[in-house]
Amino acid sequence: MQFIDTVLSYCGWTGVALAAVLLLMLGIQLYYYLVAYGRIPGYKNSRRRRVLDHEPPISVVIPMFSEDYAFVEERLSLILAQSYPDFEVVIVYVGQDNDFYAELRRLGSSFPRITTTKILLDPRFPISRKMALNVGIKSAHYEHLVLTSTDAMPRSDRWLSLMAKGFLTGDIVIGYCGMERGRGLANYFMRCWRMMHAADWLARAIARRPYKGIFHNFGFTKKIYFDANGFNHLNMNIGEDDLFMLQVMTRDNVSVVLSPRATLSQKAWGGMGWWMSQLRYYGSSFRFYPGAVKRFIRFELLSRLLFWVAAVAALVLMPLEYKLAVVFLLLARYVVVALEVRRIARRLGEEGLVRTYFLYDLLSPFYAAVLSLMLRRKDERVWR
Repeated sequence: MQFIDTVLSYCGWTGVALAAVLLLMLGIQLYYYLVAYGRIPGYKNSRRRRVLDHEPPISVVIPMFSEDYAFVEERLSLILAQSYPDFEVVIVYVGQDNDFYAELRRLGSSFPRITTTKILLDPRFPISRKMALNVGIKSAHYEHLVLTSTDAMPRSDRWLSLMAKGFLTGDIVIGYCGMERGRGLANYFMRCWRMMHAADWLARAIARRPYKGIFHNFGFTKKIYFDANGFNHLNMNIGEDDLFMLQVMTRDNVSVVLSPRATLSQKAWGGMGWWMSQLRYYGSSFRFYPGAVKRFIRFELLSRLLFWVAAVAALVLMPLEYKLAVVFLLLARYVVVALEVRRIARRLGEEGLVRTYFLYDLLSPFYAAVLSLMLRRKDERVWR
């Protein structure tokens, strides 16, 4: 009470209110970075109870929606070169180019690990990724499936072996996929956004409250898939990595694989315009998330924004001693955030993000607000 009386006599009720907001928001921020996200760097999946005695054979299922020669010539070779003894690659080609499909078939003749199947593309009846995956899952020879995409590539030859090892402790396996490293602020922002939003669902999964994976790097058993009667929300072209996962994930059946060697890189096909379009498209499933998940995601962004607003107000309105205390809180928070982000980045195999992380830390709540406004409009690409 004496402290409050002192602040009140020196700064008035405005000072007391700003101090309360600053300390409360700082406390919430410290919880996220030290407790929730802090679980990620030190997590050990091997401590979970085993459900298998040895790593199973794996079917890697990849839908292909274009004549992607770059994937065939560059990224597919990295998958085939995985250091794992027993796996196949199931490619589901959705298109009309018979010559390209013939090349895929010839490739399968040269590499027995490759299985190819085709869905004829008819503009009158669009084929979603979920429909292509359904065909691939039914074509797969093995019980354990790892799903990825043509625009993602492994960062090491241990990716598949580590994902397969995840099946030792769970029927669902989720890994991480970052954005490829490039030049410019837009690429930096995309990489930070991917990592820190992945931190939300990775932290929840580690705490045994899972709600999603990432469609470039996740897997499950055929039994999980067919017991759920396949993918849900069939009126949407998205949702295989979150809405379906919400249906089948439990506290005990999810295995989280975190290692730089288990990380994939997604190719960036554009700048911030392309990125925001992607976020709007895949973010359309957010409305169907449970309330607890929505609050968990939003509270970090909101507490960060309120902390910044209160700090700016204090720096403008309050006396010098008050301003110095606010500067100390700003520096203390950022040191904690930067150190924790560095630990998370190392665990996920991300490099070069911490040095200028303050840019993302400051700007991302505003971009999130813009995205929220964008999501209020129906994205016709999502709905069938």
